[in-house]
Amino acid sequence: MMAASGVARAQDAPVPGTAVPEKTGRQIYSYLCSHCHGFNMVNPGTSSYDLRRFPVDQQERFVTSVMNGKNTMPAWGGELTADELDKLWDYIRSRGKS
Repeated sequence: MMAASGVARAQDAPVPGTAVPEKTGRQIYSYLCSHCHGFNMVNPGTSSYDLRRFPVDQQERFVTSVMNGKNTMPAWGGELTADELDKLWDYIRSRGKS
């Protein structure tokens, strides 16, 4: 359910242990990341990191954060295949354009 501002409430965020239903980077992002980082990578102005500013030369940092979690972000390591993680990284590197 969406809050009045158009930003998903935290209770709507997926829970680690739930399956990712689609396999494109945009769809994976939408399902796992958009609740906090913003739909189409438009940051909702919360305390979450604006992924459009993530350094494109720091894939290892991205992978570590996604797989292990960081601060209040949950770990998605058990949910994503290597291929899905690569697709998600490609989407992040595109700044939401792919």
